[in-house]
Amino acid sequence: MSIAENIAQVRERIAAAARRAGRKPDEITLMAVSKTFPAERIREAYAAGLRVFGESKVQEFAAKADALRDLPDAEWHLIGHLQSNKAAKAAELFDAVDSVDSVRTAEKLNAFAKSAGKTLSVLIEVNVGREKAKSGVALSSGEPGSDELEQILQGAPRWGNLEIQGLMTVPPYAEDPEASRPYFRQLRQIRDSIAARNLPQVGAAVLSMGMSHDFEVAIEEGATCVRIGTAIFGEREKP
Repeated sequence: MSIAENIAQVRERIAAAARRAGRKPDEITLMAVSKTFPAERIREAYAAGLRVFGESKVQEFAAKADALRDLPDAEWHLIGHLQSNKAAKAAELFDAVDSVDSVRTAEKLNAFAKSAGKTLSVLIEVNVGREKAKSGVALSSGEPGSDELEQILQGAPRWGNLEIQGLMTVPPYAEDPEASRPYFRQLRQIRDSIAARNLPQVGAAVLSMGMSHDFEVAIEEGATCVRIGTAIFGEREKP
């Protein structure tokens, strides 16, 4: 099938999952995960109506950004781990960074965004599965000073060029989409607890979770943004 046909099919599945959860499909943003795909494939997705795109590596997007800058109202999100030495380039290239996972990263992004005269939308990435190989703030172990999420929340008022809008996660991979449900539910509960606190400079509207194999479960658990790559663009070539 073509990219346009794939997108139509994904939208149908989003709508069905939203109905099961008693939600409206237009509450859910479809992000096309365009990492590793060339500019012409991204243009196809844009022509089919998509406007929000996710990239994992700063340097990879930098190589194709010029070929895409003429797309009006396209949003470019960094969804991969941000190395501190790439923060300046990320602040320049992206409209949003959905993978903030430390106070240090937030401070660097804020400083470079300020220098660039822009405000960056950001999400805090939470490592709900406590996987050592994955990025994201660790959930509190109960030890003093161990709550990285709380440190970022408390630091938010210092970062005038960042807009914290919510949370993002990548749960442990499992073939069965249902295995992701408890992780999605946990992130929603964390988001809801943050929203209830009405913290200054902290928004909690966005819940970015769910990918090609489990996004319907994520929607049932409250996702407001699903990140879809394979189901739109097809399988990625192996390196």
